[in-house]
Amino acid sequence: MKVVAAYLLAVLGGNASPSADDLKGILGSVGAEADDDRIELLLTQVKGKDITELIAAGREKLASVPAGGGAVAVAAPAAGGGGAAAPAAAESKKEEKVEEKEESDDDMGFSLFD
Repeated sequence: MKVVAAYLLAVLGGNASPSADDLKGILGSVGAEADDDRIELLLTQVKGKDITELIAAGREKLASVPAGGGAVAVAAPAAGGGGAAAPAAAESKKEEKVEEKEESDDDMGFSLFD
């Protein structure tokens, strides 16, 4: 991801086709290690392509990826007339989680070998 971010920063800075040295310079300026193989792979894959088209194609692909919280949102409306009961149940679960966390923080993790 850092190589892609460096590429996007170079393009955003006005360099329409950044070189490997450009990306290494960007990564080096923030203390990140530059992997030559990944840089060359990225540059060969984006060579001659418009960055806005690549981003648009990526958004289309990400739109088909399922999100982790979708099942909960679908399950709550399916409950029917008990819509008021669902938020109350969710609040009680949150309270239980908070209480459990407080109890486990008392020993600060030092009871491992006691």
